[in-house]
Amino acid sequence: MSFAKPTSLGVIACPGGESFAEEIVAHLKTLYQRRFEKKAQFISRLYEIPNEETFRELNLSDDLMSHRVTAVGGPDSYRFPSFKIPCKYTRFANGEIKTEIMRTVRGLDIYIVQDVANETPVRLGDERRALSVNDHLMTLLTAADAAHHAGARRISMVLPSYPYSRQHKKKGREGLTASMLGRMFENMDVARIITLDIHSKEIEHTFNSLSLENLHASYQILRTASSFIDLVNEDIVIVSPDTGAIDRNKFYADSLKKPLALLYKERDFTRTSRNAADSNITNARLLGEVEGKTVFMADDLLGTGGTLLKAMELIKEMGARKIVCSVSLPLFSGDAASHFDKAHEDGLFDYVIGTNAVSLSEEILSRPWFRSANVSNLFARAISRVHHNRSVSPLLDNSKMIQRMLSKKSRIEGPGLFPEPGEE
Repeated sequence: MSFAKPTSLGVIACPGGESFAEEIVAHLKTLYQRRFEKKAQFISRLYEIPNEETFRELNLSDDLMSHRVTAVGGPDSYRFPSFKIPCKYTRFANGEIKTEIMRTVRGLDIYIVQDVANETPVRLGDERRALSVNDHLMTLLTAADAAHHAGARRISMVLPSYPYSRQHKKKGREGLTASMLGRMFENMDVARIITLDIHSKEIEHTFNSLSLENLHASYQILRTASSFIDLVNEDIVIVSPDTGAIDRNKFYADSLKKPLALLYKERDFTRTSRNAADSNITNARLLGEVEGKTVFMADDLLGTGGTLLKAMELIKEMGARKIVCSVSLPLFSGDAASHFDKAHEDGLFDYVIGTNAVSLSEEILSRPWFRSANVSNLFARAISRVHHNRSVSPLLDNSKMIQRMLSKKSRIEGPGLFPEPGEE
């Protein structure tokens, strides 16, 4: 298997994950071209061969090892692998969904990309419509089943938003749907799931053979925040919006070397949060000091937004100068965006940073208070490392990347964006 030209790597995009898959494929092409050129330069220097001749020799070696008998490009330049596998999706009148793979995938390492939280209209067959979480999930299952029956060597799912992740613990007579889905994937011979900031690590403990790669968006979020916050010199306090987010916010506090505060909330679990204005939070208290400071809060998921809005209101009343929130999965369920519009107009917060792991409408992306952090490169590098059986640990430990960013920031006057780190 060529480290620079992975001809056995294939990406299947479900309708909900089409745009995210396109970004991943673009990053994969850049990544492997960079590797190929770096390898060519190394060989050229080591053996004192002209760079053009090195390109020809590497392409010749690939052609000799390949089963192909037809030309795939010129000998003097890098030939981009065809990562994306074309598929046809059909939705029948009764709601059934069919996936048909249009190219052979026998012996390939397949990565199926699906955004189950995508509420924007997507193309499914000859129609364009918004799909529910369950429709997206069924499309994912039919795609995995089609890849399995088509002879794929290994099937992995790329799920930036793990479905039903909030149903991970029992408080009464209810199911553990998050773990049930994992067992379903295992029964379909899915080898691995690559996801982002899963709601609870307990979900992974229920799997028998399926591996879970839980990526973190902390570096990408702080890189985006650096455009409007001086992460080094500004008086910042990290606030955990609830006890469940304490570990995530402690990581930010340790990485930025800033103090940590905790917002403790009491809930009435006999009620269900319907929207941002009608939540089941009955009381909240802050453990820490925020007066005159810039507050940074991080959470994994924003649904109706009631938790963050209540937190913003209390923190603002206690004298916070600026409030910035980050969420890995900005779902904005129901009319959440309009409640955030009102809160921003009332001066309760300054910015919300979300990632592009969830497809959002242009209406939300254009909000003056919303900033998007791009994590597609993070997923592309994770896919590449998994495909080549390399460790994913360097991607999971963002603290080193954050420290390098802050070190560079301290040498540059004024806040600014930082480049995405390259492949090691």
